Amino acid sequence: MASHSDTLVVFFGATAGANGGKLGSDEREIILLVWQIVDLHEKKVGKLHRCLVKPDTLELTDQCKEETGLTLDDIVKAEPLDKVLQQFQQSVSSEVKCLGRSSCTLCVNSPLVIRQALHPEASKKNLVLPECFFSFVDVRKEFHKCCPNAGQVQKLTLTSMLEYVGLPAVSEEMMGMREVRSMVQLTLCMLAEPHNHKFSCVETVKYKFDSGTCSKTEPVDSETVIRARGLPWQSSDQDIARFFKGLNIAKGGVALCLNAQGRRNGEALVRFINSEHRDLALERHKHHMGSRYIEVYKATGEEFLKIAGGTSNEVAQFLSKENQVIIRMRGLPFTATPQEVLSFLGPESPVTDGGEGLLFVKYPDGRPTGDAFVLFSCEEYAQNALKKHKQILGKRYIELFRSTAAEVQQVLNRYMSTPLIPTLPPSPIVPVPVLSTPPFLPATSSTRDCVRLRGLPYTAGIEDILEFMGEHTVDIKPHGVHMVLNQQGRPSGDAFIQMKSPEKAFLVAQKCHKKTMKDRYVEVFQCSTEEMSIVLMGGTLNRSGLSPPPCKLPCLSPPTAYTAFPTPPAILSEAALYQPPLLAAPRPHQATAHSPAHTLAYYPPQPHLYMNMNMNYTAYYPSPPVSPSTVSYFAAPPGAMAAAVAAQSHPAAAAASSVLAQPGALVRMQGLPYNTGVKDVLSFFQGYQPK
Repeated sequence: MASHSDTLVVFFGATAGANGGKLGSDEREIILLVWQIVDLHEKKVGKLHRCLVKPDTLELTDQCKEETGLTLDDIVKAEPLDKVLQQFQQSVSSEVKCLGRSSCTLCVNSPLVIRQALHPEASKKNLVLPECFFSFVDVRKEFHKCCPNAGQVQKLTLTSMLEYVGLPAVSEEMMGMREVRSMVQLTLCMLAEPHNHKFSCVETVKYKFDSGTCSKTEPVDSETVIRARGLPWQSSDQDIARFFKGLNIAKGGVALCLNAQGRRNGEALVRFINSEHRDLALERHKHHMGSRYIEVYKATGEEFLKIAGGTSNEVAQFLSKENQVIIRMRGLPFTATPQEVLSFLGPESPVTDGGEGLLFVKYPDGRPTGDAFVLFSCEEYAQNALKKHKQILGKRYIELFRSTAAEVQQVLNRYMSTPLIPTLPPSPIVPVPVLSTPPFLPATSSTRDCVRLRGLPYTAGIEDILEFMGEHTVDIKPHGVHMVLNQQGRPSGDAFIQMKSPEKAFLVAQKCHKKTMKDRYVEVFQCSTEEMSIVLMGGTLNRSGLSPPPCKLPCLSPPTAYTAFPTPPAILSEAALYQPPLLAAPRPHQATAHSPAHTLAYYPPQPHLYMNMNMNYTAYYPSPPVSPSTVSYFAAPPGAMAAAVAAQSHPAAAAASSVLAQPGALVRMQGLPYNTGVKDVLSFFQGYQPK
């Protein structure tokens, strides 16, 4: 029997677009349903039913018209899908009762009509499907089990199966009725002697997505993972599961991807229970979620584990509670306590187990990040909590979003892997040169060919700025959009744009000043490249004038002969990507008539030095996106001049702070006091500036 069912409902459906092997791949609506009941005990058949369905979009493709023989006039008079499903439910229930039976199971020629057509359409239209549509048997798989030598399941057709058992092809001309009659004949043949087949390969459709955790050591088959791209930023794992309705996603199999600022980037990795469901998911490439189309691509198990995998016992314990709704809170005061958060959420949205349902995200040294995750036992409590979005706690407004178990793992993994103090690599150090021309900042100039944008929305990106500039976009220099980030690496609301000429910059400042971007007006000022560079390196530009960055000390100003010493080009190593430079490599100053007899070393004022040593950690975001942290130690001419000079001329200091000369002229200082600052280090070398 079919999972102990008494009857089979042989079922067929067709859409207004592609049918057959491509059924459901074009998001077209169902226009035809045909069914007939088979009594498994008495081996009798019921009445054949054929119902037309009126779609919301009254349009049929030429292929559909040819295959089904239907026209627009036929379906205009039909009932919508919800009415037809009610007729189906009433008809099946009545016939099963008349036969004296109590249960039924659907039987289809392909899972596409259930998984790719019926469930997705019902989900979009918010229809509740009868319970019988959540389990079914595939007549091809049952036939292959009954007759193993008939061929591969994927290659079996109704005609080939009828031919294999010696039955004539059905002569019915109408699409749907022909397929159902053929399946009924095959079913009766398999039930009869000598086969006496029992229908047992029941497939199921999950009622809902099950959240859960994934360990980094858990094996994940790459043939079960896809990447979805173009998701709305506010979409949750349940929204993604709804997009793939009809396909079974593995427990905890939705991992939302985050960008460098910890925000969702519109991508997700989804893991299905097997490769068959993954292949069906790929057929939904460019299907729609609301008004957005979603791209679907293959992905690997390694990519999924990188996003969703975790090893933290704290996270595992937090996510161990089943059937919980997770909300992410962002922007919490660093001094916020669990009791303050619970009071903020209020009695209308009680947190599961009180303080046990809160997880504060912290850095490895215990400092709070301002993020937290909260568990709620039901959707109603979570909805009440989301109403608190952008309300004030202390002196800060709090953002609340739906979240997932995979996002909890990803956020915790990211913050817990952040190094507390960037350290130099162990001795010996292999010199890692970089490109000869630093690409981050342009040469400073007093020419006012730049504009400064102030008051940008924090969600604004490069694309938004280009749209804001409008017709003036053509006058922007290549890679000329520079966004200023704050200490947390998030947009500060400021940006600089390099124009092709001062005249173009003046015109932009006149035309775009106080234009709106996402309901905020943006101030636009004309400025020079020098002013832009200093601000990007940590200085300030306000009504009081221009203030240089704190680290730009006179002792670092090189002689004019600096331009005579180019940096040798080379390639970055992978290890260098995570170790930002602490000091630029010293360069030897060539002896002149006015210089001392011995060779000295100085530190050229490269932009990288200021960006990584300034006190307010102002960062620079070029276009296309590149991070300053992708550049490591700078190469220098051989000789380790600065190290030698420091070691020879500062014996007392060398005793207190071990200055080690390394190959490639890098200087490593050990034994510094814990309260040593950047200015102290620079002052240590101040006496060695050439005169």
